[in-house]
Amino acid sequence: MSQTKEGKEEILPADSTMLQSHSPVKASLYSAIFPGLGQIYNKKYWKLPLVYGGFGVLGYSVTFNQTNFSKYKNAYLDFSDDIPETQSYLKVIGGNLNPADFDPVLYPDTYDSKQEQWFKEQLEHNMDYYRRNRDLSYIGLVGLYLLNIVDATVDAHLFDYDIGNDLSMKIEPRLMYAGRSMNTLGLQISIAF
Repeated sequence: MSQTKEGKEEILPADSTMLQSHSPVKASLYSAIFPGLGQIYNKKYWKLPLVYGGFGVLGYSVTFNQTNFSKYKNAYLDFSDDIPETQSYLKVIGGNLNPADFDPVLYPDTYDSKQEQWFKEQLEHNMDYYRRNRDLSYIGLVGLYLLNIVDATVDAHLFDYDIGNDLSMKIEPRLMYAGRSMNTLGLQISIAF
């Protein structure tokens, strides 16, 4: 019972002191707005290094693959043109390759057309490799972002879940009817919550 301003007594319902429940919607929104915030809301602080570590690794992977993709793309474009001043492809060749064997622009007298074709295919292959890995890293970032939201939502749903000590499983033999006046022996499993 409580009193109002007029001095009258008011009867409050028995559940008016009910605890505020943990909201899965809030956890989802927090994680959607800022990854990891839903885990903080759920008081699962140990998951923060996993979330930010995953974003860090995937972010580094995107940057690394984009840098190498750009390097090989420029090398391919420079190798394919007929301008002698564009030579960025010379920066990507290893120490065991000689440009005189495959470069028709700088060394028109000594190059081999098969070597030229092979080198162009290698540049294309490396360019495609890094593009694919960059794209997969972006997909991984989106997947991690969604997983972060799902994890926060599931944790919020299970936040108040009570696992009592009265869980039990009982296994006992049972005689079961098999038809035509035949019985068979089996096991019966009973789970009590």
